[in-house]
Amino acid sequence: MSLKAIVEKIPFYDSLVLPLHWGQAVVAGAKNGWPGKKMRVIAVTGTNGKTTTCFMIWKMLNEAGHKTGLLTTVAWGGVNGDENDIVGVSAGSGAEGMDALRMHKQFEHMTTERVGVLNERMKAIYEAGAEFLVLETTSHALVQFRTLGVPVEVAVFTNITHEHLDYHKTFEKYRVAKMKLFKKARFGVVNADDPNAEWFSGVVAARKNYAEGDIFTYGIEQGRFVATEVELDASGVKYSCHDMEGEKADLAVETQIPGKFNVYNSLAAVCVGRRVGLEDAEIARGIRSLSSVEGRMTRIREGQDFEVIVDYAHAPDALEKVFESVGHAVDKGRRIISVHGGAGRRDPSTRAIRGEILGRESDVVIITEDDSRDEDPKEIAAMFVEGAEKAGKKLGEDLIVELDREVAIRKALEMASGGDLVLLLGKGHEKTILRADGPHEFEDIKVAQKILRGLKEK
Repeated sequence: MSLKAIVEKIPFYDSLVLPLHWGQAVVAGAKNGWPGKKMRVIAVTGTNGKTTTCFMIWKMLNEAGHKTGLLTTVAWGGVNGDENDIVGVSAGSGAEGMDALRMHKQFEHMTTERVGVLNERMKAIYEAGAEFLVLETTSHALVQFRTLGVPVEVAVFTNITHEHLDYHKTFEKYRVAKMKLFKKARFGVVNADDPNAEWFSGVVAARKNYAEGDIFTYGIEQGRFVATEVELDASGVKYSCHDMEGEKADLAVETQIPGKFNVYNSLAAVCVGRRVGLEDAEIARGIRSLSSVEGRMTRIREGQDFEVIVDYAHAPDALEKVFESVGHAVDKGRRIISVHGGAGRRDPSTRAIRGEILGRESDVVIITEDDSRDEDPKEIAAMFVEGAEKAGKKLGEDLIVELDREVAIRKALEMASGGDLVLLLGKGHEKTILRADGPHEFEDIKVAQKILRGLKEK
């Protein structure tokens, strides 16, 4: 076990270091001139959908002529609004000397960056001419003061499900951490279909200066902005957005990214667009123009006669949503082959649950490594196997354990045939895999492409 892991086992360690986090935030903010205060900040929080929602909002604002920067799990910068103008940077780098007009890949396994790096990148985005900043915001970041000194104009809540309880200990504490974002926001945008919606709306509504319109809610079942006539297919989603309280005509929304969850993600973007004063045509055009988000339902096409999708899903609810989204696209008699694993030193209580979901929704399950860190990958895999067996899978038949992730991906791709669907889940956009001896370069997308090209040549 690493020294870091041992130290983190000290009782109340997370609380003991909070003053240190606060001090680091003050120093970082002051050193960089409190850059967050110089832009209109739209912050997105939730368990799932944060990254794609951020990209949709960012693209929409740039397409409407508002220079907008982005800070997410996948990438940062992009003040020119081109998601395909991506450059790589070395792991651990901040923003010194970087052109924030371009999009920079995120190498660190962190959504809201360390407070020093976060402030450096916000400063670079501001100096690139940004009027708006779209900031993906985690519960860890909110508790650890990483967003100290960053006033939020619009806070967006996507959803909240079981995750990060290794840090927060209880779901209630996890929810309270997320709600901190709404305490500092001027306006709120809330997913009304989520069972916890009232907690987040209530934070804004409880303020003394609360006014009608300070909260926009959205959903498929309920909310002020409701999606109707929803169409789902492999190329994206289409629907009509109806304002239940307004007089405007319905807004036709279309995305290039598939999945029912992208109805919700794009609805959140619609609400933000309305809140900051964009015209409906600008909102629709901006959302439609986003071509993809790396590692989020990313299709790998190398001439094979079956589908391969890479997605970041690593929580139970996210896995459920992926299977819900792809289920309609798989023909009867065709198989779903899933490759997935669990990260070390992350909430172990979800492992068997995820294994059961994989077992129930897949024809073949391959359990492999994720960021095992200093945990034994065999022990992690055993928890997934327990869940998959509960769903009826049999080890050695339709349930395989292969702890080398590249070998696991190869097995899945070699196994697939015409019309099958291979899902590579959990790593998404990430550029490294964390093992006991440290990080190793590894990208699901590149590995899958390499293997498929090799199979094509045979």
